[in-house]
Amino acid sequence: MADVTYQQRRGELETYFDRTAVEAWARLTTTAPVSGVRARVRAGRDEMRATLLAMLPGDLSACRLLDAGCGTGAFAVEAARRGAAVTAIDLSPTLVQLAAERTPKDLNGGSIAFEVGDMLKPETGHFQHVVAMDSLIHYPAADIIRSLGALAERTEKSIVFTFAPSTPLLEGVKLAGKLFPRGDRSPAIEPVAEKELRRRIRAAPQFAGWTIGRSHRVKKPFYISQAMELLRA
Repeated sequence: MADVTYQQRRGELETYFDRTAVEAWARLTTTAPVSGVRARVRAGRDEMRATLLAMLPGDLSACRLLDAGCGTGAFAVEAARRGAAVTAIDLSPTLVQLAAERTPKDLNGGSIAFEVGDMLKPETGHFQHVVAMDSLIHYPAADIIRSLGALAERTEKSIVFTFAPSTPLLEGVKLAGKLFPRGDRSPAIEPVAEKELRRRIRAAPQFAGWTIGRSHRVKKPFYISQAMELLRA
């Protein structure tokens, strides 16, 4: 993964989530009162988390699971409560520390090992399942395919991930981001058409022996994201 586009965007994300937006992100991922916009984003993320969990086995005992881009650890906790041995990794040291502090002592037999770094680094090892919730939405289609391909090499059963579906609203947001100064706003979301993403997955040699499973879009005011499941045949 030496691709310049991926590396540049990764750097932007690290700076944004570890410095610019860490306080807002920490509050968004609690039950504390937030503004109307953030409340809708929170509701969308909660629904997406439940959607991805539904794509995984109910019993994850003895399974190694990678939470690729774990943020403040909400998904990692739910997976661990199903019995998984979770490796939760994120670019932001501050968010990883917060995730570790928030992790309950009782995980119902599961465990979480937190790491700081690139979600694609091979040193994290091999897994039965990989989850990437809203950690690929800032990358163009080519980088999404490369990232998923790198994860597929170390995954035995399934990858569940989200992408930003190409809609008139998201395309408008992207255009507006190009027309106006960025300031301290988050790195741009990169909308991808589902049809195009499916075509690229089917054409990529990294996914020989994989099939595309379920797909589900979560659409709330101020939050649009789509889940997709890849299954090893």
